[in-house]
Amino acid sequence: MEENRYERHFLLDGFGRDGQEKLLNAKVLIVGVGGLGSPVAMYLASAGIGRLGLIDADVVDVTNLQRQIIHSESSVGVEKVVSAKQRIADLNSETEVVTYDFFYDEKNAESITKDYDFVVDCADNNRTKFLINDVCVKLRKPFCHGSITEFSGRVFTHLPSTACYRCLFDEDDEPSKKRGVLGASVGIIGSIQATEVIKYFTGIGDLLTDSLLTLDVKTMNFSRFRMKVSAKCRCNET
Repeated sequence: MEENRYERHFLLDGFGRDGQEKLLNAKVLIVGVGGLGSPVAMYLASAGIGRLGLIDADVVDVTNLQRQIIHSESSVGVEKVVSAKQRIADLNSETEVVTYDFFYDEKNAESITKDYDFVVDCADNNRTKFLINDVCVKLRKPFCHGSITEFSGRVFTHLPSTACYRCLFDEDDEPSKKRGVLGASVGIIGSIQATEVIKYFTGIGDLLTDSLLTLDVKTMNFSRFRMKVSAKCRCNET
């Protein structure tokens, strides 16, 4: 452990070297290395997460640079996972980065997810978000959902037996379509997701379980709504 790097963590009540050691031993999978995945990956790497898995099938496009801050102009045309891995290496060489340059789908989701302690949902489409949810519920893996559209965002965290994505939404409720997004707003939501991961491993504070945190960027109003496990949802199965 590099003592000087994590000095400000050591000064936090209830964190200390034990908390840092937990982060160094943690394995986190980030699904999607775009707008949300960029701040999540950078903050988790800077915090000292031991292993980061990055899965994304896309290459960096110039239109991504408005919000996907882990990438740069020199990365245009490069696979996003490769670009992100290079940036993380510059940020924290202690963090191991495992890359998957393909889509997270029904064929590989379980085999990849089982090797990680926590999953961060930074996907940009509903099909993948439901898949992350279903695989994590089945494997009893914690995950943090994040999404952002135009001027609004939302976050919640799922632990085994708490409310999940299907407790809130049906697959037909929100058809995926391309919409605008305020670039800086993904930084807010992604930072909250990264914070949830750190809190989970260190045991500091309360997680956003059975709660949906929403953000209206225009007014900077945060709202928190109570979530309940649906009796018809598979996450209610024991």
